[in-house]
Amino acid sequence: MFAIIQAAGWPIWPLLLTSIIAVALIIERSISLRESKIVPSTLLADVTAVYARQGLNADVLDKLAKDSPLGEVLASGLRNEKSPRHVMKEAIEEAGRSTAHNLERFLTTLGTIATAAPLLGLFGTVVGMIEIFGSQAPGGTNPQQLAHGISIALYNTAAGIAISIPSLIFYRHFKNKVDGFVVLMEQAASKLIDIVHGEREGYQSRAK
Repeated sequence: MFAIIQAAGWPIWPLLLTSIIAVALIIERSISLRESKIVPSTLLADVTAVYARQGLNADVLDKLAKDSPLGEVLASGLRNEKSPRHVMKEAIEEAGRSTAHNLERFLTTLGTIATAAPLLGLFGTVVGMIEIFGSQAPGGTNPQQLAHGISIALYNTAAGIAISIPSLIFYRHFKNKVDGFVVLMEQAASKLIDIVHGEREGYQSRAK
């Protein structure tokens, strides 16, 4: 491995740095973007059951907001349960936008690496070509310098492509995953609004 790095020359070091960052981001996002952690399957049912039975006080809502991103969205709506339907919906939408932004954390960096890695590889290729042209001396070609220039050009090109492909794949995968979570949170929030305002309308009808 060290021999390859040595043959690739100094342009390989930025590529190695981007590869380390990309691997770290892929691992971090794989751990963070789990469905059970973002949108727990039983959370909405548990919240509505507690709400129907005894209501939700401020302490419970604070705990709900810290439970998961879905809990944060639901808590923002329940804090406005006594407000009109459109006010509750706006509060949920605002919390949803903030949550979606947090879920997309680091994805821009991963996408940038996927775009920049081939360019860094191309830069290494140019450096290698300069080495190749530099080997053409008036007295003849320097074989050692020529071989070194070819190594720099090829290794950096290959490294740039090798880093870019998995980075792009995981960027698309995580982006699609976040979009799916946002849809699930929107569906859960809509059900919560229907339940809260449906119960209130039913209560008002019984009171009359």
